Amino acid sequence: MRRIIIDPVTRIEGHAKISIFLDDNGKVADARFHVVEFRGFEKFCQGRPFTEMPGLTARVCGICPVSHILCSAKTGDAILGVKPPPAALKLRRLMNLGQITQSHALSFFHLSSPDLLLGYDSDPTKRNVFGVIQANPELARAGIRLRQFGQEVIEKLGGKKIHPAWAVPGGVREAPTEDVCRELLALIPEALATTQVGLGLIKKYMNEHPDEVAVFGNFPTLYMGLVRREDHGWEHHDGVLRFMDHTGQVIADDIEPSNYREYITEYIENDSYLKSPFYKPLGYPNGVYRVGPLARLNICTGIGTPLADAELAEFRSRAGGTANSAFFFHYARLIEILAAIESLERLLNDPEIHSTRHRSEAGVNNLEGIGCSEAPRGTLFHHYRVTEHGLLTYVNMIIATGQNNLAMSQTCAQIARHYITDSANIPEGFLNRVEHGIRCYDPCLSCSTHAYGEMPLHIRLIAADGSVVAEAKR
Repeated sequence: MRRIIIDPVTRIEGHAKISIFLDDNGKVADARFHVVEFRGFEKFCQGRPFTEMPGLTARVCGICPVSHILCSAKTGDAILGVKPPPAALKLRRLMNLGQITQSHALSFFHLSSPDLLLGYDSDPTKRNVFGVIQANPELARAGIRLRQFGQEVIEKLGGKKIHPAWAVPGGVREAPTEDVCRELLALIPEALATTQVGLGLIKKYMNEHPDEVAVFGNFPTLYMGLVRREDHGWEHHDGVLRFMDHTGQVIADDIEPSNYREYITEYIENDSYLKSPFYKPLGYPNGVYRVGPLARLNICTGIGTPLADAELAEFRSRAGGTANSAFFFHYARLIEILAAIESLERLLNDPEIHSTRHRSEAGVNNLEGIGCSEAPRGTLFHHYRVTEHGLLTYVNMIIATGQNNLAMSQTCAQIARHYITDSANIPEGFLNRVEHGIRCYDPCLSCSTHAYGEMPLHIRLIAADGSVVAEAKR
C-alpha cells in the first residue's frame, strides 16, 4: 500500500502529521491523523494537592487555559462536596464566554480565513494571517480586535489573559467591579459588528463553493455535548450530556457527566499519542462521535439569545437539518461567538455578579470527583481521585480534540479520495485542502497530548508496498 504523509500540519495549535494510504491501483484507501508528542500531565500531577489543579492544568495549553481552570475547579467542587454560590457560577460562565469568543475568533480569522479569502491554491508563503492583513487589512484588524475582546473579559476577571489564578474549588477568588463591567459593555457593539461580518463572509463562501462543503468531512457520525437541564438548550458550562445521531435522533439523553464512563471509552492507537474516545454502546470504531461547536448546535433545542437563535435557524436550513459536514464548524463558531457576546451582555448587567459571596469553603468530603465543561473545541472532562488529605492518586483528562480524533481521520480520507486523481502529481493546494479538513475541527494538540517543543505538520503519501511516494513538510 502506498502512503502520502503531510508533516507538519500547519495553522493548527500543535504538532501532527497525516498519512494517506493508496491501494495497488493508486487510489486512496484510507488516511490517518497522528499526533506524535507524549502525553504526561495525567501522570505527573499525581501526588499534588487537588486544590493546585486549576493552576497546574491551565499550563496544559496557552490557547485554552481557561477551559482547564474552570473544569478543574468544577472537579474540585465535587471533591469538596459543595455547590458554589450563585455569583460564582455566573462569574465562571462569564469567563468561559470570554474564552469561547477569543478562541473561536483566533480559529476563524487567524487560522482558517487565509484559505477562505486567499484560496487553497494561493502562494503558501502568503497564505497566512499576514497575507490576510495585506489583502484585507480592515477584516484582519477586526478579527484581531474581536479576539482581544474575549481576552479582555478573561483579564478583567482573572487579572491575566493567560493562566489567570482565579477559579478555585468552591467558586472564584474575587468578583469584578461595576467599572470593569462598564468597560467591557462598551466593547460589545464592535464585537457584535465584527461577528456579523464574519457570518456574512462564511455564508457567501459556502454559497460559492458548495462542492467543498460537500466533501470536507461530510459523513454520518454521532454528536455529543452538554445541554441545559431544563430545556436541552445550548450550554457551555453546566447541564447534562446528550448524544444525537446524524439524522437528529437523540440516542442518549440527560446523562449526568459523573456517569460519562457508561457511555465513553478511550481507545489507544499504536501510531498516535492522541487517544480515540468512542461511544461505548456502539464499540470501536463504529462509535465515532464529534464534539465542539458543530455538535453543540446540532444537539441543542435552541440557544436562548435572539440574534444567535435567528442564525441557528438559518444554519439548520442550510444544512437541511443536522449539519454533518465538518465545514459547518466554521459557521457554528461564528454563531457561538454571537451567542457568547449576547450572553456576556446579560451577565455583565446582572447585579448578582458583584456579590461578595463567591466561594464555598469545605474540606475533602469525597475521594473522587468528576468535572465537565464545554471548551471552545468541545466537551472537556477532568476526573480525579484523592487521599483523605486531598493528594491526587489518579488523574484522567478527556480532551475535545481526542474525541474528534476518529472523525478527523475520516475527514482526511474523504478529502483525499476526492482530490487525489494522480498520485504521481499532487499539487501543493491539495495538501492544503487536506490540512484544512483538520483546521475545521480547530484541534488543540498540546491540550490533547500535552506537547513540548515546536509544533509543525507533515503529510506523507505511502504506496501499497510501504514506500513513500510523496512527502510535504511545513
